Amino acid sequence: MTNPCIICVAITGSLPTKANNPAVPITVSEQVESTHEAFEAGATIVHAHVRNDDQTPSSDPEKFARLKEGLEKHCPGMIIQFSTGGRSGAGQARGAMLPLRPDMASLSVGSNNFPTRVYENPPELVDWLASEMLTYDVKPEIEAFDLSHILKAKDMADKGQLAGTPYVQFVMGVKNAMPVDREVFDFYIKTVHRLFGDNAPWCAAGIGQQQLTLNEWAIAAGGHARTGLEDNVRLDRDRLAPSNAALVRRAVEICDKNERPVATWEEARKILGLRLPAKAEVAA
Repeated sequence: MTNPCIICVAITGSLPTKANNPAVPITVSEQVESTHEAFEAGATIVHAHVRNDDQTPSSDPEKFARLKEGLEKHCPGMIIQFSTGGRSGAGQARGAMLPLRPDMASLSVGSNNFPTRVYENPPELVDWLASEMLTYDVKPEIEAFDLSHILKAKDMADKGQLAGTPYVQFVMGVKNAMPVDREVFDFYIKTVHRLFGDNAPWCAAGIGQQQLTLNEWAIAAGGHARTGLEDNVRLDRDRLAPSNAALVRRAVEICDKNERPVATWEEARKILGLRLPAKAEVAA
């Protein structure tokens, strides 16, 4: 295959703390430094959450603004994707950072079970988040925890709630949600291509030790890959991951094994139909 592979690094998330792995970046400065190292290793999307000083999750727009400023300065061209996930806030607070106009934001379009709770994404909130993303020219990444979420994305696209071709990410391995199942994975790909066209880009994320499995499956199947300390804090059973960059480098090695080039930030933006960053637009 010659199609470039986009590597997304999910740097922090809402759950892992330094007690789980000291490399988890919590402060904005730590997040910028960790992302810069991952960017140099080959990641072209950063999926970002923010935290409070006590490591609890936050949806504070001011923290997101400082993070965006630091990322744009130190990782020029990298695609900045903010999380609107439900662990970081409630209701419309989950989308309070969208007026900052990141390149992308995650969008969960349906509810499902999580390890100890229901991950609630009520229709009215999903519609509001999608509307805000249209208003501020933010491309959603559809986080599909279930087959119905892919079909919901198609319905939303047909209604004009999503701009362009949806970018769907399959999330597998969350306890009580979709397990890692190869037949389901293959059917997800088939469904995306049936609904959105053979060239529609898609991504996959695996949780915990399944991160490696999903990286291998996605890259070999021509999709894009997500890695990072949000989903998995270990290299293997015996070793903690020393950094987000280490997990990115592992994904790059899988790309090499499958003879797939790693996408540059320019290629990634073209694949996803994203605008160039402001400085690049001026230069062009």
